Amino acid sequence: MFELSQTFSFDAAHTLKRQVSPEEAAGSRRIHGHTYTAEVMVAGERQAESGMVVDLAVLRAVIADVRSQLDHHFLDEVAGLGAPTLENLCVFIYAQVRQHLPQVTAVAVSRAAGDRCVYRPRA
Repeated sequence: MFELSQTFSFDAAHTLKRQVSPEEAAGSRRIHGHTYTAEVMVAGERQAESGMVVDLAVLRAVIADVRSQLDHHFLDEVAGLGAPTLENLCVFIYAQVRQHLPQVTAVAVSRAAGDRCVYRPRA
């Protein structure tokens, strides 16, 4: 079994309703942005004819499509995302990739502040 991953980044703005003190939540409620890094992981056996789990050009094309839905967008308005949390970004990216590549096994999304979320759906 092999696992491949491809990393990409995107910049996006959002708001977020948080359940912390009003002072801490105020900044999140205002429109603000982040640079996100996402990693898409695929796994499987090598295909006999190509020797690859997935052609990386295909993976990159699928990721480019997902990235175009997020990069320089207001995440609050991205259809199907829900609240723009790291968790929802993971699920959204996973679902978008899975439509084209059933070999996707996990998605991780992180921000420069050190926050990171990994989504691995149960089989």
